[in-house]
Amino acid sequence: MDSFASQGVQFFVGIVLARILSPREFGLIGMLTIFIAISQSFIDSGFTSALIRKNICTKDDYSTIFYFNILVSIFFYILLFILSESISVFFKEPQLKSLIQVLGIGLFFNSLAIIQKTILVKELNFKLQMRISFIASLGSGILAVTMAYKGFGVWSLVVLTLSRFGFSSLLLWVWSTWRPIWVFSMTSFRELFSFGSKLLISGLIDTVYRNIYNLIVGKYFSAEELGFYSQADQFQTLPSQNLVGVISKVSYPVLSSIQDNPVQLKSAYQKLIKSTMIITFVLMIGLAAVAKPLIITLIGMKWLPSVIYLQMLCFVGMFYPLHALNLNMLQVQGRSDLFLRLEIIKKLIAIPTIVIGVFFGIKILIVGLMVNTVIAYYLNSYWSGKFIGYSTYQQIKDILPSFCLALFVGFVVFMTGYFLNISYLLKLIVQVLLGMVLTFGISELIHLEDYRYLKDIVHEKIFKNH
Repeated sequence: MDSFASQGVQFFVGIVLARILSPREFGLIGMLTIFIAISQSFIDSGFTSALIRKNICTKDDYSTIFYFNILVSIFFYILLFILSESISVFFKEPQLKSLIQVLGIGLFFNSLAIIQKTILVKELNFKLQMRISFIASLGSGILAVTMAYKGFGVWSLVVLTLSRFGFSSLLLWVWSTWRPIWVFSMTSFRELFSFGSKLLISGLIDTVYRNIYNLIVGKYFSAEELGFYSQADQFQTLPSQNLVGVISKVSYPVLSSIQDNPVQLKSAYQKLIKSTMIITFVLMIGLAAVAKPLIITLIGMKWLPSVIYLQMLCFVGMFYPLHALNLNMLQVQGRSDLFLRLEIIKKLIAIPTIVIGVFFGIKILIVGLMVNTVIAYYLNSYWSGKFIGYSTYQQIKDILPSFCLALFVGFVVFMTGYFLNISYLLKLIVQVLLGMVLTFGISELIHLEDYRYLKDIVHEKIFKNH
C-alpha cells in the first residue's frame, strides 16, 4: 500500500504532466537522473542495509551515520554545482546548468531523514511510511501540476522532485521519535562501513548501469527520444520497481531475523519467490499486451513512439523482483563481498551490448539490456541458491507455471486488442477486464498453488479485519 499509494499518485501526476509538457522537457530531466542517482548512492553508502542487518543498533550508530549522510550530501551538491557547466556542455543543452544547480538541493533534503526512514523499515512500521509518502507525493504533485498549467515547463518537474523530498523529510522529522545526539563514533562508522562499503560499490555500479541508458540516449540521440524512452521506463517501473521496493523493504529485515534457521529461511524464501513472481508475470506481460491503448489513452498520440520501448522494457522488468530477492539473500548471509563481485562481473558483461546499442539504436540497446537481465538472473540465483540449497533450476521450476499462465493470458489479451476495431479507451477496458477474468478463472480451474497461497492470505486479512 505504501509503494502503490504513493507511486499511484506520482503516476497520475506524471500522466497529467505528460499531457501538458513535451517529450523534450521530460528528456532534459532524464539527462540529469544519473548524476542525482550516483550522488544519492554515495550519501547512503550502504549504511542503510548495514543498520537494518545489525540486530541491535545504538544511538551512536544512528547519529554517526546521520551526520555522515548530511556531510556527504553537502559535498555532492557543491560538486554538482561546480560541474553543472560541464554537464550542460556534454549534452549540448545550456538549460541543464541551472536545472542541476537547483535539482541538486534535493540531495540535502533527502539526507536529513534517511535514518528515520531506516528505523521505520527496521521496525517494519510501514503504516507510517505509507502515510508520509502518500502526503508527500500528493503535495508535490499538486505543486508541479499547478506550475505546469502556469507555463513553467521543465521547472515543474524540478519542483516535483524537490518538494517530494522536502515534504517527506519534514513529515519524517515530525512523526518520528528519533533525534540525533552530538556524537560521531569512529568505532560505529568502521563497523558499519566494513559491511556497507561493499554494498556502496556494488550499489554504485548498479546505479550507473541502470541510468547509463538515459545518459547514452540523451548524448547520442536527442532529448525528445530520451523523453519517449524515459516515459516508457516510468510506465514499466510502476509495477516492477514497486514490487522490488516492497520485497526489499519487507523481505530483507524478515529474512535477516531468521538467518540462523536454515530450514525456515529456505521455506520463507521459496514462498516469497513463488508468490511474488505470479504477480510480477501477470502485471508485466499484461502491461506489454495493453501498451498501445494504455499510452494513447492516458498521455496521448504524441507519445506513440514510447509503445515499442515499453513492450520491450516489460521483459526486463519481469526480472527485477527476482534480482531483488536473490541479492537480498546474499546480504542476509552477510556476503556483501560476493554481492560486489557479482555486480562487477554482470556490468562488465553488459559493456559490449551498450556499445553496440550506441551504433545501432535504442531498440538494440534495449535488446542488449534484455540479454544482460537473463544472464544477471542466472548469476544471482546460482550463488544465492548455494547458501540455502535452492538452485536456479528449482527456482525456474517453481515459477514456470505462473509464467506460462501469464504468457497465455497476455497473448489472448494482445490479440483481442489487435482485432478489436473500437476506440482506444474501450479497447483498454475490454483488454483489462478480459485479462482479469482469464487470470482468476484459469488459476481457479487448474488450482494453481501460488495463486491459492495469495488468495488464502487475502481471505485471512479480510476475515481478520471483520
